[in-house]
Amino acid sequence: MRRSHSFVSGAAAGALAGAALVLALAAPALADGGDGGFTIKDPRIKESSGLAASRIHPGVYWTHNDSDDGPYLYAVDSRTGETVARITMSGVGAPRDVEAISLGPDGDLYVGDIGDNLGGKWDHVWIYKLPEPKVLKDQTVRATQYDVKYSDGPRNAEALMVHPKTGRVYIADKDEDGGHLYEGPAELSAGSTNVFKPAATIDLWVTDGAFSPDGRQLAVRGYFGGIAYAWNGGRIKRQERLNVPLQGQGESITYTPDGSKLMYGSEGADSPVEPEDAPGASGSGSNSSSKEGGSAAGGGGGDGMGGEVKFGAIAVAALFAVVFGFRRLRRR
Repeated sequence: MRRSHSFVSGAAAGALAGAALVLALAAPALADGGDGGFTIKDPRIKESSGLAASRIHPGVYWTHNDSDDGPYLYAVDSRTGETVARITMSGVGAPRDVEAISLGPDGDLYVGDIGDNLGGKWDHVWIYKLPEPKVLKDQTVRATQYDVKYSDGPRNAEALMVHPKTGRVYIADKDEDGGHLYEGPAELSAGSTNVFKPAATIDLWVTDGAFSPDGRQLAVRGYFGGIAYAWNGGRIKRQERLNVPLQGQGESITYTPDGSKLMYGSEGADSPVEPEDAPGASGSGSNSSSKEGGSAAGGGGGDGMGGEVKFGAIAVAALFAVVFGFRRLRRR
């Protein structure tokens, strides 16, 4: 989602631009290589905000723009970075702030129009569900639209995850002080409002999340870090920090179909999708000191770097801390 700039002074905006330049210069160039990483080359995709690995088209990843685009999904071939299909969703209204995409065990794509650029003012959001096309070509596919509300009131969210075994839908809200995991009903209903209820606390300012293919792990990411949780039947337990790569505006995350890697996406033109070993995978760069037990509600440091300290990310994180401090001062 686009970050709100209403609280940023001219000096802070200039500092942000400078930090973004430092970040871009610090990040290594990414070569196209499928699950080894690729660059989204379609000029229509300027705000890639969600990512989901296809289960029936090897090497294909589904993505979408954030807002100001339309009811479109893009199938990107990770071997070339090129779009191989644009899907137009019919049967839905005008998307407002599409933030996430996930695949369910039924083979359907679930699209989360769950963002709220007004900071939690909309009294309802939407989820769209459609079958993943068996043939990759530009086409229109009818989707089902579900109305969603939260039991404790409106909020901004950017992460939607469908459990690969139960098919239950979960949403993680986005809160700079730490997010919450919301559980949807056992089955979504198109004829009534679907109420999502808080199920756990997440120690992170969440921009996306994903379940592992076996459903035993939940990974969530923010701009500067991420956390892996053991699913534990929904009673999530914190496992370790994720080694999130340095990105200009880190937005999305998904597991590869075999669960061995996590793919991290970013917004912007020619945005990179970068791989890291999934927790527990062979060759994972995580060490024992980064693994933390306890419940999701316990322990701070959720938006940690994981692995080696990255100077560029620390600089940007410090800058955001200053900006958020400025916003809080204005709230008083």
